[in-house]
Amino acid sequence: MTTLRVAVIGCGSIAQFRHLGEYENHSAVEIVAVCDIVEERAQEVAQQYGATAYTDYKKLLEIEQIDAVSVCLPNYLHAPVSIAALEAGCHVLCEKPMATSKEEAEAMIQAAKNNDKKLMIAHNQRFVPSHAKARALIASGEIGKIYSFRTAFGHGGPEQWSRDGVNSWFFKKEQAFIGAMGDLGVHKADLLRYLLGEEFVEVAGFIETSAKENADVDDNAVCILKSASGVIGTLAASWAYTAKEDNSTIIYGEHAILRLEDDPDYSLIVQYKNGEVVNYALGAIQSNAEGGQTTTHVIEHFVESIVQNKEPLINGEEGMKSLEVILAALASMETKQFAKI
Repeated sequence: MTTLRVAVIGCGSIAQFRHLGEYENHSAVEIVAVCDIVEERAQEVAQQYGATAYTDYKKLLEIEQIDAVSVCLPNYLHAPVSIAALEAGCHVLCEKPMATSKEEAEAMIQAAKNNDKKLMIAHNQRFVPSHAKARALIASGEIGKIYSFRTAFGHGGPEQWSRDGVNSWFFKKEQAFIGAMGDLGVHKADLLRYLLGEEFVEVAGFIETSAKENADVDDNAVCILKSASGVIGTLAASWAYTAKEDNSTIIYGEHAILRLEDDPDYSLIVQYKNGEVVNYALGAIQSNAEGGQTTTHVIEHFVESIVQNKEPLINGEEGMKSLEVILAALASMETKQFAKI
């Protein structure tokens, strides 16, 4: 089996908690180079993984013979660095949200096509066992017609786990572009599209900055979403859930209610209309809480897509569709009207 030569660009928390460790544990991967504008951080990570350290991603792409790149940078750099890596002949795994506009996302997708390379967006919620099981139950027709849903993703904020704490780029609009909605909401937009198997067509967004004094991006958001078939529901994203992280989703169907990641013991509970209840213990969801850094399967899927030359589950087009939900929520807040997708 050919060993993939991989580089990780951006050595912050997501790279250190997820990408680097999962690449290191993969038998088909060699971490060749890492890059961070903070030289000390790049050197520290390079030493840990036996890689070469860079502070300039352009030099890394020029000097090293790389097969694949993880882009783990502030949101405003996702598109330019991903495009540069694709044009340098690398497959790209980009953190979410994939870009700061639809135009940027389209340019990334085009760069992947032009260079015949894989582009995958790191939406890990699709790989959570309870989510995969719920999707199968819905697709089989067992739950019947889906009427509505509510989903939430909230924790105490990036200062708890970001390498730069309260000074993190997450709170700076010129680098992050969007706050809790880009950090957490886009994950849930992607998850709902995956679970329901259809697209959203209308969004109403209430998006505020109320919890973080150091932020000029949103830290609390609630959106109302409507799908193509008329399924309606709410999506909440927050950096103000101070006591306990919430990553739950509830789907209300004709024959049953699905409760995903809503119970400490059972990751999926199916409550049938006839009174029957089925509890599934399928393993923990990934979390930013201590001990919550279980494998995401994102790296595994990305590597498999390259080695087997198949399209990733969350390719550029999928990433863009999830981004568009979040962009529509922003547009709705600005215009005080429903935004159509």
